[in-house]
Amino acid sequence: MFNNSKNTFLLPLIFAGCIAVGLWLGNALSSQTIDFTTSEGGEKYQKIQDIIDVLDKKYVDSLDGENLFEQTISDMLHKLDPHSNYIPAKDLQAINESIEGKFGGVGVRFFILRDTVCITNVVDGSPSYVAGLKAGDKIIQVDGKSIANKKITNEKIMSLLKGKENTAVSLRLLRNGKTLNKRVIRGSIPIESILSAYMIQPTVGYVKIELFSVTTAEEFRKAAVWLKQQGMKKMILDLRNNGGGVLQSATEITDEFLGENIPIVRTKGAHMQSKTYRASAGGILENTRVAVLINANSASASEIVAGAIQDNDRGIIIGRRSFGKGLVQEDVQLRDGSNLRLTVARYYTPTGRCIQKAYEEGYEEYVNAQIDRYDNGELYAPDSTLYVDSLKFKTPKGRIVYGGGGIMPDVFVPFDSVGTSWYFTELRYSQAFSAFAFDFVQNKRTKWSSIADFDKTFTVSNEILSQFVRFAEKEQKIKEDKIGFLHSKGLISKTLKAEIARQLWLEDGYFQISNKTDNEVQKALKSLK
Repeated sequence: MFNNSKNTFLLPLIFAGCIAVGLWLGNALSSQTIDFTTSEGGEKYQKIQDIIDVLDKKYVDSLDGENLFEQTISDMLHKLDPHSNYIPAKDLQAINESIEGKFGGVGVRFFILRDTVCITNVVDGSPSYVAGLKAGDKIIQVDGKSIANKKITNEKIMSLLKGKENTAVSLRLLRNGKTLNKRVIRGSIPIESILSAYMIQPTVGYVKIELFSVTTAEEFRKAAVWLKQQGMKKMILDLRNNGGGVLQSATEITDEFLGENIPIVRTKGAHMQSKTYRASAGGILENTRVAVLINANSASASEIVAGAIQDNDRGIIIGRRSFGKGLVQEDVQLRDGSNLRLTVARYYTPTGRCIQKAYEEGYEEYVNAQIDRYDNGELYAPDSTLYVDSLKFKTPKGRIVYGGGGIMPDVFVPFDSVGTSWYFTELRYSQAFSAFAFDFVQNKRTKWSSIADFDKTFTVSNEILSQFVRFAEKEQKIKEDKIGFLHSKGLISKTLKAEIARQLWLEDGYFQISNKTDNEVQKALKSLK
């Protein structure tokens, strides 16, 4: 293991990003609109608005009254629990798109390199595909407005390309040094929540779920049927860094593994009748062995799946303790179009575990608890203080499982920090790998017939590594660190190869390459034997 105090910078970044997604999405059980015109006590609560009005008019510094009001609501809700939340109307559309699994747009993936919008992938069958756009194209104008060689953000580009279905957007492209014009009619673009599904071994399938949206269960069924046709007898279900989402998708996916009437999860709240979700007959994976991968950023719906698999002795859970979110939210739409995401129930795994971690110390402490896992060494060894008698539960076959703060894995796999360095961290959290890979494949997009062909015939040579180091210094301003490079050379090579595969075959390419050296995946393969 490489010990460098600067490495503490890496994991908080990972935690912050994944936790934010998980807390934001939550468990969308249902949505309703409440008529507030008949609410009692309106005069009492008008006091909050009166105070903000006074601050807005008289405070020593200028204030944004609306933002202050919205922040006050969020702070109030977080006093109740960390997952009740207020969502302004302006942010609601993007969140709903993630939950619904689709949006109106043109169907391209892109990133900004050298102040130029570069298309990395065109979704098959999308409006852009129909219009003839290709990976490697550069967008220089949108509806007659130049966007090249200007400081422009991803959010701005998304706002220009997204829009209502059946509306048109005119694009001017640069392809192989020549300009061309394309008119694209926007359509419904799916947000795929299953990033990768492939046969990792002759009888073992691998499925990576990024989040649980409305469409995830159907995506999963299609992937499972296809993998079974390829000869799948066992499955690795990768829920690492999956912050959760729609409860129904989680229960429907779990249903495919369980026999009729077997419990999946129970929800209960003071104002909500207790409800137990049970499996139906005819699950397509009832005879398929399964290993589920989790880590500290697997939350909410991910924990429902992992908990049901574990509590019913249905499979093996591998990795590190999950996040610990056992609260259920319901959406209430307010009159101005904003949204109140309110905690209405707790969920319990089939053995009766409530795995919600403690939040009595407040919101900040709750979120920072993830970073504490790194500081107290839990990423490298299980926290023995969590295994207490009061939190013990028994599965039907007599195995002991624990509640009180996440799903404890059956097989613990320590965080892999071999080869990490501050230099690698800087490279990983910049555009260095993806930008270099984009440039590298420009004249090689048809060179390899398949991912397997690429994996077998392509090696990241010392010459390519030298090119990458020079590229990172020139384009990303990451100064070469010879000691850091030597320590992380193997890790840089693996990451670079996986990122090049991602440019050519999207996430399937990335995971098929990276999983070959992924400790948790390799442990799952051994466990399934």
